[in-house]
Amino acid sequence: MMPANPYAVSINAEFAPLFRLSRAERLQLVEDLWDSIAQEDAKLPVSDAKRDELRRRKERFLLHPASGRTWEQVKQRAPAQHD
Repeated sequence: MMPANPYAVSINAEFAPLFRLSRAERLQLVEDLWDSIAQEDAKLPVSDAKRDELRRRKERFLLHPASGRTWEQVKQRAPAQHD
């Protein structure tokens, strides 16, 4: 038997009051939460190995700037690689 509303959301009772906020308030909440996550990510440590790899890639690019791709080229190439 199919549920009455196939789009019904199962929510934690603790968060139920948030679903009674207006759409604009919920969107603002999502934006605020996302920003807080991004701030935390910015504080995460980067390992020496990753930092070295980033330096190596930057140096290679600075020596050979034409070896890079534009964002448009990347977007065009990505779907073809995942078909």
